Amino acid sequence: QVQLVESGGGLVQAGGSLRLSCAASGRTFSDYAMGWFRQAPGKEREFVAAIRRSAGSTYYADSVKGRFTISRDNAKNTVYLQMNSLKFEDTAVYYCAAKTDYYRDYRPYEYRYWGQGTQVTVSP
Repeated sequence: QVQLVESGGGLVQAGGSLRLSCAASGRTFSDYAMGWFRQAPGKEREFVAAIRRSAGSTYYADSVKGRFTISRDNAKNTVYLQMNSLKFEDTAVYYCAAKTDYYRDYRPYEYRYWGQGTQVTVSP
């Protein structure tokens, strides 16, 4: 089992920045590729970004490329999502998730472990 706890969400004006964190416990953190997803009201959960187990290689949805940065610190068992130039349409609940194999995967059902989510609200 891997337990994931997100933090760092909140209310921010358009154009602002937020940094989300996801702390992992349980199994060896570096065994898992990590992803961030988001879900807005009435919409399906969508892929945001992913990072391979040993860091270094990342993968982004087109909608956030150039604005968001995913990173991880395996010594701290934590993955981060730095979000810059936020837009109203970035408003959603953000979830981190873990999977054991290839990191370049945008499909939510391929991720085995999920956090409870953190709300990000961007005011126009």
